[in-house]
Amino acid sequence: MSVAQNISTARVLVVDDDSAIRRMIVAALRHEGSSYQFFEAANGKDALDLMRGEHPDVVVLDLMMPILSGWDVLRERAHDAAIRKIPVILVSANRDPEIATAVDAGICAFLPKPFDIAALSALVRSCIPTAKA
Repeated sequence: MSVAQNISTARVLVVDDDSAIRRMIVAALRHEGSSYQFFEAANGKDALDLMRGEHPDVVVLDLMMPILSGWDVLRERAHDAAIRKIPVILVSANRDPEIATAVDAGICAFLPKPFDIAALSALVRSCIPTAKA
């Protein structure tokens, strides 16, 4: 499978407790010309369930959410070999210094809210593995 085919058929999980933000991200990425398959979660627990069940190619993850936060998702991800290598893009209004540590620890990227959709689209493309396992 070529890299172009891989990116166009990638599976993207969008995780944010605000349904309007989830819909905006999905719509904007579709508008950018992608044919990604999308999954959505409103909290960290649902995100982990989808990560384990659907094995997305990249996750767009908010940090501040109910039930399990984005930080909780990252901790669980680090301890689960089945999902540990799924690339994660953090999107958050939170400017916590821990975010730099998270990026150093294997998070693909951090994009502060409010964000430019073109920047998010570029990050999603850059974080998708070039060869699906």
